[in-house]
Amino acid sequence: MTLIAETAELEALCGRLAKADFITVDTEFLRDSTYWPRLCLVQVAGPDDVAAVDALSPNLDLAPLLALFDDQRLLKVLHSARQDMEIFFHLTGRLPAPIFDTQVAAMVCGFGESVGYDTLVRKMTGAHVDKSSRFTDWSRRPLADRQLNYALADVTHLRKIYRKLEGRLSKSGRAAWLAEEMAILTSPETYRLDPDKAWRRLKTRSNDRRYLAVLRALAAWREEEAQQRDVPRARVLRDEQLFDIAAHRPTSEEELARSRGVNRDMARGRIGRAILETVGQALALPDKELPKPPPKPVAPNGAGPLIDLLKVLLKLRCDEHDVAQKLIASTADLEQIAADDEADVMALQGWRFEIFGRDALALKKGSVALSAAGNSVRVVMVGATQDAD
Repeated sequence: MTLIAETAELEALCGRLAKADFITVDTEFLRDSTYWPRLCLVQVAGPDDVAAVDALSPNLDLAPLLALFDDQRLLKVLHSARQDMEIFFHLTGRLPAPIFDTQVAAMVCGFGESVGYDTLVRKMTGAHVDKSSRFTDWSRRPLADRQLNYALADVTHLRKIYRKLEGRLSKSGRAAWLAEEMAILTSPETYRLDPDKAWRRLKTRSNDRRYLAVLRALAAWREEEAQQRDVPRARVLRDEQLFDIAAHRPTSEEELARSRGVNRDMARGRIGRAILETVGQALALPDKELPKPPPKPVAPNGAGPLIDLLKVLLKLRCDEHDVAQKLIASTADLEQIAADDEADVMALQGWRFEIFGRDALALKKGSVALSAAGNSVRVVMVGATQDAD
């Protein structure tokens, strides 16, 4: 095993890896007490190399590795890449590219929904991943051999998994399907955390636009505060506190001190003053600037059976194409399709439309139907005997 803690060693490794067709990448990080993930270890492997790069070493500069990730000629293979990509985007403002996410590729190839790395290793290589070091504190040094072995296993098995999945995609002609998903993962917009949009992550049923204005302002303030202090959002204010303050809209320290989880000292301090200022600004907004409730498409009356039929159609088409249902559409997506032929859902776009969306709309219009024959279900043209294409 190799633990790299010196810049010169990293430069030598990256020089060798740059000659490869692809490299496999994984990270170990901590996020329990910070807003931004704290990168502790980066594991990389090529055809003949495997190493763990100590991101916390005072004698190591990650620049050679980050430059390798910028190399557009070199494919970077990761499993469930979103968090890893977020880390590199925060470090540099750039994203590794091109990439190949084996979790997404596995769903395209019919391995089920959000398949875990250890499951994929077992199914595709026959090997077993030792999980005993899964909850390691990766910031502590020195790392034990078993911890390094666990970390390196996340990139060594990935080499074989990638080759097998790439072969399946090429044989099935589904490489373009994966390319659409990788375009999302390599888009900076996927990782930009806009405080003004933070409120949309909060689950509220209220349609009161003034309440939503206060909630929006508080969520944006909390996001900025958490980012500046590098602490989890809940360390600033918990979600239920945001809801309570938005509902009661305090305008004084005394009123704020009666809010959930806010004591008198907090209400009188810097945080309390910031909350009151934020609430005041939201209350002063003219009506025309108040946010509108997020759209909630309502399925037509009696659409329950149609949604059930869409679920059957989804399962049928996914079974036929050997692709995970989650990758095509969720139940919420099906409800939107039932309500609107032009619903803004992925199932009505690109390759998903080809294998499911077109038939879903045809089923709504009555031009195709589902027919049972014994233990099987078919899609048939209405008024015809042949199966629908």
